[in-house]
Amino acid sequence: MIRSPFLFLLIALFVFSCAEKTSTSIDDKDIREKAFQFREKGIAQLQEKNFNSAFYSFNKSKISYEKIKDSANIVFNLIQMASIQQINGDYYGSKETLTEALPYIKRKDIYSASINNFFGIADKELSLYDDAISYYKEAIKDCTDSISKQPPLNNIAVVYIQQKNYNKAISILKSILNKKDLDSILSSKTKSRVLDNLGFAYFKIGKPDKGLLLMNESLDLRTRTEDFYGSIESYLHLAEYYSKNDVKKSNEYAKKAYEIATKFNSIDERLRALAFLVSNGSETKYGKKYISLNDSIIKIRNNFKNKFAKIKYDSKKEKDENQKLKLEKAENLLALQKAKYQKIFFIIGISSLFLLLLYLRKFYQNRNRIEKIKTAYSTETRIAKDIHDGLANDVFHAITYTQTQPLTNESNKENLLQKLDDIYSRVRGISRENNDIDTGSNFPNNLKAMLSTYNSSQTNVIINGVEKINWDSVDDLKKIAIQRVLHELMVNMKKHSEAPVVSIKFNTDSNSLLIDYSDNGKGCEKSKIIKNGLQNMEIRILAVKGTITFETEPNKGFKVKITMPK
Repeated sequence: MIRSPFLFLLIALFVFSCAEKTSTSIDDKDIREKAFQFREKGIAQLQEKNFNSAFYSFNKSKISYEKIKDSANIVFNLIQMASIQQINGDYYGSKETLTEALPYIKRKDIYSASINNFFGIADKELSLYDDAISYYKEAIKDCTDSISKQPPLNNIAVVYIQQKNYNKAISILKSILNKKDLDSILSSKTKSRVLDNLGFAYFKIGKPDKGLLLMNESLDLRTRTEDFYGSIESYLHLAEYYSKNDVKKSNEYAKKAYEIATKFNSIDERLRALAFLVSNGSETKYGKKYISLNDSIIKIRNNFKNKFAKIKYDSKKEKDENQKLKLEKAENLLALQKAKYQKIFFIIGISSLFLLLLYLRKFYQNRNRIEKIKTAYSTETRIAKDIHDGLANDVFHAITYTQTQPLTNESNKENLLQKLDDIYSRVRGISRENNDIDTGSNFPNNLKAMLSTYNSSQTNVIINGVEKINWDSVDDLKKIAIQRVLHELMVNMKKHSEAPVVSIKFNTDSNSLLIDYSDNGKGCEKSKIIKNGLQNMEIRILAVKGTITFETEPNKGFKVKITMPK
């Protein structure tokens, strides 16, 4: 969860310095009052962590301020909306929102600095480290005083730590500590943050004693100033510090971090704390908590992303409908005028039609863009799950093997090489799954070859009817969907079914392409199909206007029937 000092500084400056502009128009005054009420309501809801409601209120305030062209308030509301999206993991969405604010920036000030800082945070979380540093540097240029420069400077140092460029991070953090501004009011959080990061960097370059001293100093400062949220990072750094030489102490700090993160509902920090407890060999309950929490956060954040997108879409639709109503009223008034205005009516009608066509074109373009974004999110989630469920565990087991078995023994060395070869094969499998699919003349051969790779001494894969299909008449998008879905079915079989025999039959009739999959494996309850990752299959098939049905029971195999129009 993102906590940016820039956000709170921005709110404070805005509340105490923003003067309401006078207007001679009664309508403008009403609009301004309504916009102000929505803005204040959004601030209160954000402080109460009612994120959906706060996002809605800030969006309504922004729309009202757009009517009276109040640039400062428009930018303020957009920044709040972007911060809410970042708190809930919607970094791509936050960048779109921040981009909306750019045309309203008229000079370099706290607003432009805040926007650049939030761009930097988004790119840092998306692992676009060079872009993040570039935005943080722009934020520093726009800062109006030395105190406001400290958060983006610290953020640059954090990026360097993530890039393992510890010496650069240390240089920046030491320069911040030398600032006299740290002794001024409201600087304890900044100072403790810098001390903690500096201590962690020293620990990473092999100066553990110096690093421990600074990290403890930061934790003491955070405890004295009741900066409980900041103490989470201190406990996590100390858990990592002791993980190699004092597992018991490492677990104590990880548990403290987990308890405070749970109190603040900070999901990312909870996951990091659980990761330490799992890697330190704590009770299996922490491993179960980690898996459950990791799965749920993906669903929750996707729900937030969809809700934020819907709020924006609904507000745009409402705005367009209002404009359309105004246009219809204008046309009704014009219809009452004399015949001499008929030419003007005709011109207005043609213009209205042209605008409507432009609107419809834009509407469908936006809808296609949203579908592409959803597809990208789905793909990213699936890849992340593949890596988390399989590859990460294999790597962890390989590391553990090297730590517990003497590699001077030839047998142990051969076992390690075999494990590394298996990991390499898994990586290539994930890469191959997400490569572009050749939909040309080689598609049937490639499809058959892909399915045949799952033949083994334990599993006999029987493929019938691939040659019966006239693949040249099948749309490319449908070919891609077929290959992706069949690949996911085979992966699911390999992971869960352990079937001795797998049968895949291709058939066709005058209107449809038919695919029947069946195996005699373990099967499962239908309620567990979504949990096994098969929901992606249904989404892919529905996207090409097809249907997919699953038939399975425990110990009675697994059957899938796919039908799609030609």
